[in-house]
Amino acid sequence: MSAFAQKNGGEKRLYRVVAMRIRDLILEEKIGPGERLPSERDLATKLNVSRASLREALIALELTGFVEVRGGSGVYVSEKLDEPAPVQEVGLGPFEVLSARRLIEPEIAAIAARVATDKAVDAILQAAADMEAHHDNKFNCEHGDREFHLSIARATGNSALVGVIEYLWDQRGRLWHRLHEHFRTEELRKETITDHRRVVEAIVARDPVEAKRAMRAHLERVTRVFSRG
Repeated sequence: MSAFAQKNGGEKRLYRVVAMRIRDLILEEKIGPGERLPSERDLATKLNVSRASLREALIALELTGFVEVRGGSGVYVSEKLDEPAPVQEVGLGPFEVLSARRLIEPEIAAIAARVATDKAVDAILQAAADMEAHHDNKFNCEHGDREFHLSIARATGNSALVGVIEYLWDQRGRLWHRLHEHFRTEELRKETITDHRRVVEAIVARDPVEAKRAMRAHLERVTRVFSRG
C-alpha cells in the first residue's frame, strides 16, 4: 500500500465526524425512534457545517441503519435500531470526489479538444451514444457514463490522467450510490445527456476553451443537484 493510501486510510473523514456529531445530538436531545430530525438547514446551522457535509453524514448514518432518509418528508431516527451503530468508514465522500473532478476533468477535456486523434474522437462519440441508448437502464447507464469520461481522458494520450479518472470513478462507493438513489431524477439524467453533448461538440470542434467550460458546468450542476435542499 502506498504512503498516500495509508495516510488517507488512517484519516477520519469529515462525513464520519459530522455523522457522529449528529448521532450525539440525537441522543442528547432525546429524539426517539420514529421521530423526525430537524431540517437539513437547521441541522447544518446548529452544527456549523455545509449542507453537502451534512448530507454525506446523514447518508452515512442511514447506511448504519441509525436513521431513515425519506424523500420529500425528512430524516427520521430508525424504529428498528436498539443501540446506536458505529459510523463506519465507507470511502471517500461524494462531494470530496466531485470537488477533485471539478479541478481535473475540465483540464482533461481541454487537452482532449487540442490533441485527440480522429479515432479518439470516434471513441468519445460512441461512448456518448451508448450512454444515451441505455438511458433507462441504471447499470448500463452508469457504465456508459464512466466510459464517456474515461474516453475523454484516453483522448489526451496521457495514461497517468486515465489512471486518475479511473481512481476517482472507483471511489463512487456506497455513499455515492445511496446519495444517487435519493436525489437522482429523470430531469438530472436528461440534463447529464445534454451536458455530455456540449462537451462532445466542443471536442469535435477542437475548441479547448469551450470543452473546459462545458465539463466544468456539467460537474458543477451535478454538485448543485446533490447538495441543494
